[in-house]
Amino acid sequence: MTKQFSSVWSREPRQPKSSGLHRDQIVRAAIEILDTEGMEALSMRKLGARLAAGATSLYWYVSTKDELLELVLDEFWGMVRVPEPERNSWREVSTAFAYSMRETMLNHPWVATLLGRLPSIGPSSLRLTDRLRRTFVRAGFEGNDVYLATGTLFSFVLGQILPLIAWKNAYGDDNVDTSNVMGVLEDLGADYPEMIHDYRHTVPQDPDVARAVAFDFGLISVLDGLEVRLRGGASVDTPTDTGGAEMRG
Repeated sequence: MTKQFSSVWSREPRQPKSSGLHRDQIVRAAIEILDTEGMEALSMRKLGARLAAGATSLYWYVSTKDELLELVLDEFWGMVRVPEPERNSWREVSTAFAYSMRETMLNHPWVATLLGRLPSIGPSSLRLTDRLRRTFVRAGFEGNDVYLATGTLFSFVLGQILPLIAWKNAYGDDNVDTSNVMGVLEDLGADYPEMIHDYRHTVPQDPDVARAVAFDFGLISVLDGLEVRLRGGASVDTPTDTGGAEMRG
């Protein structure tokens, strides 16, 4: 059976009641709870208490907790910086966006539980998406490639940051003893001495440095790949021979 799509953004926001409570106040208070106590601590009852209002008062503005979280998610997107594409190169815009999204996610790790689960169709999300769209159009991408390029950039950042947030949720902000980790790895990887040697002598031992290097390398590689595709004029709508005659012989 087809499920009916529903979103807090599909209807006009209700006007504040005589209590003077505004939707923006509710969203800001929810983010304060999320930042200090995490997703599990957020409830309509606790939020109402923080605002000196009953939980029933909040339901005037949102029908469910998920509707509240949709508003919160859009507030998150409003924190992510995307420079004006008309004033910056596409690589500059993409780089600024990627680093800003990385920083904003790490500052508000609860967002990891919302991305992909709730729709991002609020005004801040649409504004951000349109700036990226304009960025790639100005770069020379056409048709669906514009949105595929945007999605590739999003996917890179998420692929880098979601595991890091999961790690921090499991171990907190304290760094795990890397020498202990290497000792375990050397025991388990005794059959792979060259790989263990590489880990020991080429990978940064400081986890924060290693993550920063990985993010830099990955982002530059993604942008280089998009630039090669752009210069070559290839489109995903155009089948190409991947057999690779140049690989023969």
